[in-house]
Amino acid sequence: MNSIGKILQLTTFGESHGPALGGILDGFPPSVVIDQEFIQSELDRRRPGQSAVTTGRKEPDKVEFLSGIFEGQSTGAPIAFIVRNSDQHSSDYNNLKDLFRPSHADYTYLAKYGIRDHKGGGRASARTTVAHCVAGALAKLALKQAIPGLDIYAFTSQIGDISISTENEAAYSRTVSESNAVRCPDAEKAALMEALVRQMKQERDSVGGIVTCIVNGCPAGLGQPMFDKLHASLGAAMLNINAVKGFEYGDGFAVASQRGSYHNDTFISENGKVMTRTNHSGGIQGGISNGMPIRFRVAFKPTPTIGLEQQTLTTGGEAISYEATGRHDPCVVPRAVPVVEAMTALVLLDHYLTDKASRL
Repeated sequence: MNSIGKILQLTTFGESHGPALGGILDGFPPSVVIDQEFIQSELDRRRPGQSAVTTGRKEPDKVEFLSGIFEGQSTGAPIAFIVRNSDQHSSDYNNLKDLFRPSHADYTYLAKYGIRDHKGGGRASARTTVAHCVAGALAKLALKQAIPGLDIYAFTSQIGDISISTENEAAYSRTVSESNAVRCPDAEKAALMEALVRQMKQERDSVGGIVTCIVNGCPAGLGQPMFDKLHASLGAAMLNINAVKGFEYGDGFAVASQRGSYHNDTFISENGKVMTRTNHSGGIQGGISNGMPIRFRVAFKPTPTIGLEQQTLTTGGEAISYEATGRHDPCVVPRAVPVVEAMTALVLLDHYLTDKASRL
């Protein structure tokens, strides 16, 4: 499957070292004002080569829209777009043609399809998330028009063993997080995180981390009660992002050690609006948004391509050692932040359109 969504459906295509990547976004509502500068700015947040702690690959990542937009507005027709590749170093991967890289999809792709593109990981490359960001930017524009005040804010909350406090998240600023290379809203911790990533790069190793996402202004009522719960859709979307190993919303796995008297979010009335005193549920109850901030965390593994010597097998079953070459992020987390936001926007817009259709 190369598609995600129910009413709003994104289908992506392309490989890391092919001529282009792109997507088709179907079911997108008509008459949405398309701000192409905003869309490009969202792509630029994911773009490689943007800082010293990311891959050295230099891609302009300029999006080209092929259909579905007329005189600056969406028409309701499928929106097709491409982003051309221009800085592939395919020869860097020649030594990988006949071996299985540890923790990559090399073996599983070959086992499933009988053929694989070894150049940059092909379809399994995180570069395919460029299409996620274009579609997510479009979804953000539609949500801005449909649900004024809704805001999706993701940031780096942990890299390696360096993490920020969860007690003052409401005060965290997008201005701060977008002003440093690791996209962390705590400037002091950001400096420590950046130093750690630089250390990993120098040591030819890698490190993982966590992206936290908070959605403010989401109305109560989004999500389906049984097999399309809002948190399930968000979890599926996040777990479909390359390198993601874990998803939790609200208090997540911490609830296993909590008592009901602590975890229960008691209801209160504030200016005539139903709210909860606490938000251990992460803004979702019974699979449906309750109007409180939606909060979840996404765990990313260390980049599997490292420059240290590793043991592996060739496609013929021979045990060998190898050292990876090429240009890779020592930590994927900073560039994953906009991807998390993009997938969140797609899920929320899809649920909004589903809810709207069910009321017709």
